[in-house]
Amino acid sequence: MRSIRTESAPAPVAGAPYSQAIATPPGEMIFVSGQIPIDLATGALVEGDVTAQTEVVLGHVATILAAAGASLADVARTTVYLLDLSGDFAAMNAAYAAAFAGHAPARATIGVAALPLGARVEIDAVAVIAP
Repeated sequence: MRSIRTESAPAPVAGAPYSQAIATPPGEMIFVSGQIPIDLATGALVEGDVTAQTEVVLGHVATILAAAGASLADVARTTVYLLDLSGDFAAMNAAYAAAFAGHAPARATIGVAALPLGARVEIDAVAVIAP
């Protein structure tokens, strides 16, 4: 296994013991840790609605995948965690669909009681690069 690390995406929250992503050979699978909407310039949570936060989160996922030699087109599965499942699902889903541009990975969407730093959305992903 190899750890994926890029300065172009948020580091683990408060130095927590996890990688941005792990890649496994052969024909690598890439496991991207849950990403929240962190502003890289300030290190603070991006303010705004779930649409803005989803766009930032998927940008972080895409950046980490690029560091591993993959893209959103290689994503096989995601898990989306929403603070307000009923209120934010439609807006998150629209931003998600735009980011994936017709590619539809398998997905689970889960309503949660809280997310790190008060985020409205967190997304993790699994991608596959053909050997």
